[in-house]
Amino acid sequence: MTHEEYRTKIREIAQRDTSADPEGWTAENPLWGHCAVVSLLAQEMFGGALVRGSLKDHPSYSYLRSHFWNKLPDDTAIDFTSEQYPDLSFKELRGKTRTRGEVLAYPDTVRRYNLLKERFEK
Repeated sequence: MTHEEYRTKIREIAQRDTSADPEGWTAENPLWGHCAVVSLLAQEMFGGALVRGSLKDHPSYSYLRSHFWNKLPDDTAIDFTSEQYPDLSFKELRGKTRTRGEVLAYPDTVRRYNLLKERFEK
């Protein structure tokens, strides 16, 4: 599967119940609130590292607290949910690598990840 095929499939299966912000999620912006779970699944598919950047200094998104993207094994950074933010790029954020365990330390993230993964595998 290519990166673009992955991005297309994720768009098709992302739903309100897999978003970290179900109140803000819309069918027009299906990747809203999906950065952690999409990045976890992408890491499984493509390898590499998970990267987290703080959103605390971005007034429009600070309530979401953070944004995740991937660093691929060839050191390329890729943000599979970039379209959720029309006015923000992950390149503006200072990223820090996080382990899967750190990202999956939150029960709701585990629930959303398992649901997204199940839909992805169907």
